[in-house]
Amino acid sequence: KKWKQLSRLQRSVILFLFVFLAVCGVISYTSMGEAWKSITNKLLDDQRTEQEIPGLKLANPAVLPAPQKADANHGDYPELSLQKPPKPPHILRGPSNLQIKAPRRDTRLKTRHDTMRAVEELVKADKVEKTEKSIISWRGAVIEPDQSTEPPSSKIMEPEKPSSVEAEDQKEPVPINERQLAVIEAFLHAWKGYKDYAWGHDELKPLSKSYSEWFGLGLTLIDALDTMWILGLKEEFEEARKWVANDLVFDKNVDVNLFESTIRILGGLLSAYHLSGDSLFLEKAKDIGNRLMPAFKTPSKIPYSDVNIGRGTAHPPRWTSDSTVAEVTSIQLEFRELSRLTGDEKFQKAVDEVMKHVHTLSGKNDGLVPMFINTNSGQFTHLGVYTLGARADSYYEYLLKQWIQGGKKENELLEDYTRAIEGVKKHLLQRSEPKKLTFVGELAHGHFSAKMDHLVCFLPGTLALGAHNGLAADHMKLAETLIETCYQMYAQVETGLSPEIVHFNLHAQKGHKDVEIKPADRHNLLRPETVESLFYMYRFTGDKKYQDWGWEILQNFNRYTRVPTGGYTSINNVQNPSNPEPRDKMESFFLGETLKYMFLLFSDDVDLINLDKYVFNTEAHPLPIWVPA
Repeated sequence: KKWKQLSRLQRSVILFLFVFLAVCGVISYTSMGEAWKSITNKLLDDQRTEQEIPGLKLANPAVLPAPQKADANHGDYPELSLQKPPKPPHILRGPSNLQIKAPRRDTRLKTRHDTMRAVEELVKADKVEKTEKSIISWRGAVIEPDQSTEPPSSKIMEPEKPSSVEAEDQKEPVPINERQLAVIEAFLHAWKGYKDYAWGHDELKPLSKSYSEWFGLGLTLIDALDTMWILGLKEEFEEARKWVANDLVFDKNVDVNLFESTIRILGGLLSAYHLSGDSLFLEKAKDIGNRLMPAFKTPSKIPYSDVNIGRGTAHPPRWTSDSTVAEVTSIQLEFRELSRLTGDEKFQKAVDEVMKHVHTLSGKNDGLVPMFINTNSGQFTHLGVYTLGARADSYYEYLLKQWIQGGKKENELLEDYTRAIEGVKKHLLQRSEPKKLTFVGELAHGHFSAKMDHLVCFLPGTLALGAHNGLAADHMKLAETLIETCYQMYAQVETGLSPEIVHFNLHAQKGHKDVEIKPADRHNLLRPETVESLFYMYRFTGDKKYQDWGWEILQNFNRYTRVPTGGYTSINNVQNPSNPEPRDKMESFFLGETLKYMFLLFSDDVDLINLDKYVFNTEAHPLPIWVPA
């Protein structure tokens, strides 16, 4: 009876093994019965164990059929109606949608789960044509590849039945390499500190072995969910999921920042849902999304910066009625996706109104926008100051990414983006001395400043993404020059780590480098922007130097920011290798962004978050593109 419960592939493998071992004299024929019974029971037990994981199921395809929708009234918004996901097969070992495949034995890959390795080798050697194709993940699970590249359907369909997992023809696997293993080790070291001293709290203070709270919503844990999934850290992911299920409660009297809670919490939950297929994350995303909506109840529809998610009230900062332009225009990917999943148009309608309003405003300078916008009048304030750094940066990023997310159909977004890049080239680009590095400065009332935030290093990756999606070839050329500059912001510093802000020398001076650092700017917060752009540049060019630059950065993080008892810390002084002055804080984005982009940078698998299927939000949470490229 148990023999019949096994798949044809499993029965073939067992027969092959026993015949081979018996012929070789490794086992006697008299002992085959007991061994046969033991292995059969083990395989069945493994299947039952996988079925018992509560609430988890295989991921649905990145591009529709869409994940299971939450209950909603579609009304007059049928394009947001989605298909239900197919029922998952019983095996869950890793991120199936990402198609991480089994390594060969000679790759020296070290994982925690090696029990299926011999079987994987046999399956790989026996490439028999089947009508259905399957892929073996690096954890040993047989999973089904994406079958559909059709655009979104407005009809709700019945779940598909699980396909057979007996097929054997597969692509060559892309093994995890030593640099990726180093990233996994760094993540686990950081996670150890968080788990030991800050579990369920916002951020770890690794030196004092304590924690700090911002919103009291477990920011680090939520930010790291999809990172754990991508890195294949199943046990850590399941433990974090239990916390989300049992302890994450949004009904509390606390003020949260609309932008930060959207990109970290809402974005993190949506991404975890898409990668794991677990509806728990969608329900939590729906909850926080609804609680953030009071922010849009303003005279201008430009949202307030702060929301009390327990009381349902919102307000601007105490000192002004302004919001920053980046914050109100960098929540769109998340709210649009929430509408698509739930069928409730209110989320997308609110954020689309913001973009349409900003599109019409005066006060721009060749597509460049000021940093502040008034929530009462809806007009730009503090006119004449233009930067791609703090308070404006992700406005430009989300223009391009919304256009990509929506299937390249929203031309106003594309027009605003391309016009802004021309504005950058016209007003903000200069070259430094002595190495003539191209950098992005700032403009204040007609006066150029050679100041560049590390935050601006998102730009090379965004330019490269635009070029990959058909924009002008000179965008890629500019990306190549700017990523060299961002690397030099690390390489020309004593610790090999970039400060928060640099000033570039415009005139050659003996004994001076291109990069000058002021005492107030020499801290490093473990930021991801340069590594993010290195990932895009490597993915689109294949130039190994980008991986090498990222490896240098990771080594310097380990050298100067790693805390022996667990965790990593921001530092106050990147210019002092003997005492970088640790700040005793590990930002949530170190796990949510920096290490995730490191892992992806070191991968040669283009299907590991395929950039024709996913778009990253500004907190590195991948969300599906609605219509495949």
